[in-house]
Amino acid sequence: MIKRYTRTKMGAIWKQRAKYESWLKVELAVLEAMAEEKLVPEQVVTKIKAKARFSIKRIEEIESEAKHDVIAFLTNIEENLGPESRFLHQGLTSSDILDTAMALRLKKAADILIDDVDELLAALKRRAFEHKDTVMIGRSHGIHAEPISFGLKLAVFYDEMRRNRERLIRACQTISYGKISGAVGTFANIPPSVEAKALSRLGLTPAPVSTQIIQRDRYAEYFTTLAVTAASLEKMAVEIRHLMRTEVMEVEERFGRKQKGSSAMPHKRNPVGSENIAGLARIVRGNALIALENVALWHERDISHSSAERVIGPDSAILLDFMLARMTGLIENLAVYPERMRANLEKTQGLFFSQQVLLALTQKGLIRDQAYRLVQKNALRAWDERSDFKTMLVEDKDILKHLSVEEITGIFDLGYHLKHVDTIFQRVFEHAD
Repeated sequence: MIKRYTRTKMGAIWKQRAKYESWLKVELAVLEAMAEEKLVPEQVVTKIKAKARFSIKRIEEIESEAKHDVIAFLTNIEENLGPESRFLHQGLTSSDILDTAMALRLKKAADILIDDVDELLAALKRRAFEHKDTVMIGRSHGIHAEPISFGLKLAVFYDEMRRNRERLIRACQTISYGKISGAVGTFANIPPSVEAKALSRLGLTPAPVSTQIIQRDRYAEYFTTLAVTAASLEKMAVEIRHLMRTEVMEVEERFGRKQKGSSAMPHKRNPVGSENIAGLARIVRGNALIALENVALWHERDISHSSAERVIGPDSAILLDFMLARMTGLIENLAVYPERMRANLEKTQGLFFSQQVLLALTQKGLIRDQAYRLVQKNALRAWDERSDFKTMLVEDKDILKHLSVEEITGIFDLGYHLKHVDTIFQRVFEHAD
């Protein structure tokens, strides 16, 4: 089962206290780097680290008057430091702290999301092998096409989620950049060597060039990656919803003994988990659009991005964490009904063998259009009359001119469609953990 602590860990990143702790961490890393560069006395750094404290309540009091969150934070820290406070924030601008600290938080969030994806991949792999040979009808346009296995469907989900994992790793790398370069990124009041050493302590990389801020194309890549991952989860959720429809009923979300599906209809067992995921994916996608719109700012910086990021950061990370956990639980506990899959497969009475008949006729020398017309004539009649497709073929004199009854019968072999399942599984899971 999915670990409950995962969501707790993600939520903790976005708490108010964690935000200020990340700000203080950046300030102290800069101080230590400055001391290393002999720009600040070593004993001052020791004193500041020992005495630096903040109070959320006091910060809010100061901010109510100052109307500036970083100034309120620094003022509160300074209240606890005394004379040494003059060494704090030297040569820095607010965004040096805000953007570098945000990189730390987004990096932590990405690490959690990657762990979440790993749990989902493990569940998908296990269920895929469990149902590698569970035959069902494949559908295109919602209409019966040709047979597949339910394991193949899950293998497709696995392969896509593995790509999302790779995207999240890249997004984490892209966002793991900070800047300690001053008001417009020129290092006018603080040398590049301090930035390099401070960011190294924080596990971040210096942006090669910045303005007052880290450029928001990095954020856009990060949040669009979260949106793509959410879209993949929605794809899986929509498939579960379709397969759970009463008329299909090939899979079903587990329904608890005390669970209730409707206030009015006691018989209802609804795909609520999948529907939740589909709905939340819309929010994560919408947040990605906001991240894209934040790329274009005035000159070296404005703050039109700032207020939006305070919403989309925690919202997208927490929602995707929740969605991944929910989908893992759905896959792990999904009820699968092979008998129903087989019954649905047989509803068209062999029509899904139509392409094989077409190919067999072309191999006998018929041009494709002529062969297509012969097969379609029988297929349409079998569909309209709800009759057995093979029976119609062996009674069609035009078909029998080219194919014997034995050849037609030999075509109706379900194993033909699944003969390469093992090969596909090897390609998908060959390097899987």
